[in-house]
Amino acid sequence: MFIIELTYTAPLAKIDAHMADHVAFLNRYYTSGNFLISGRQIPRVGGIILAVANSREQVEAIAREDPFIERGLADFRVIEFRPSQRSGDIEPRIAADVRRMGTTPRPRAR
Repeated sequence: MFIIELTYTAPLAKIDAHMADHVAFLNRYYTSGNFLISGRQIPRVGGIILAVANSREQVEAIAREDPFIERGLADFRVIEFRPSQRSGDIEPRIAADVRRMGTTPRPRAR
């Protein structure tokens, strides 16, 4: 499992101007099954994507396809980890945090 950390290198106005393309990129990899969860960092200096893939190289290649990366608007780093534990009630806990933040996650097609 992998964490992709995006760090913006451009002003937020430029990030926002390319957000629709970034969301299309995210949707493509949610549909393929590679992305599990994603969101903005707080403060808004970048984003985080939790991903699965066959290799670190595959995740790095996917990350390089992000329009933010292709257009020089952000840098990324990949952190690989081996999941060894998880909460038995992960879905309701994520939902509670989403409510706390006042956002609504968009479910992805399976």
